[in-house]
Amino acid sequence: MTEQDAPPARPGSRPEPTASASVDAVAKSESEARSRRKRGKLRGWKAFLRDVAVILVAAIVISFLIKTFLIRSFYIPSESMQDTLQVNDRIIVNQLTPDLMPVERGDVVVFRDPGGWLNQQPEPEQNGVVAFFDWLLSIIGLTAPDSNDHLIKRVIGLPGDNVVCCNEFGQVTVNGIPLDEIGLYVRLPDGVTKASRDDFDVVVPANSLWVMGDNRFSSADSAFHRNDPSGGFVPIDNVVGRALLISWPVNRWTPLDNYPLVFAGVEREEAE
Repeated sequence: MTEQDAPPARPGSRPEPTASASVDAVAKSESEARSRRKRGKLRGWKAFLRDVAVILVAAIVISFLIKTFLIRSFYIPSESMQDTLQVNDRIIVNQLTPDLMPVERGDVVVFRDPGGWLNQQPEPEQNGVVAFFDWLLSIIGLTAPDSNDHLIKRVIGLPGDNVVCCNEFGQVTVNGIPLDEIGLYVRLPDGVTKASRDDFDVVVPANSLWVMGDNRFSSADSAFHRNDPSGGFVPIDNVVGRALLISWPVNRWTPLDNYPLVFAGVEREEAE
């Protein structure tokens, strides 16, 4: 059959696709597929970043709440609690004490200056970036920029206790009961057997504490401040919390004992 004999095209029928048209269609289809994959990956990254942001915000909020109401970190700036605590140790403090959990004899507590205890030195200025990150980390309790505004000591006397130094054996007594604390947590200079460099005989007022550093001859504690207007007593309201454990450095990670056996006799004395 010749070209003249070919049947005429039907009205409305589509011409057969040429080879070049088929190639263009395939290329267009592949291009659309690549675009869909790119959009899918972009949506995946956006979802991932959104999830990360939500997790970070939630972690910061939870950390802030924990720091505000439960625990927070402090570092040790002085030698007054050696050898229990070393300079620059970091500690975790339970802030439920004293509001929900009572302070006990032997507790290591962090408290605000009751007045004139801190010999404040001007702090070096930080550049803006360092100060910002220090503030940011302090919100979630990872740094403690206000550690120099607090003190840390061990509770020896509670309200109503008669605390005396010292008996004939050099021991501190509470309500007439000698405390066998030397060799456990008290640090003394070589050759010294007296548990405090200062002599005192006090009765702890209501809502107050008598506190002493474990490094007895190098601690500006209640005994050292006994002639202050405050009498050396620390208001319980000034207590920020009880130190639970050393969190840094890692090789010193350990709970802080309040040595209940040392004070067990005092409790029995009070109950009699």
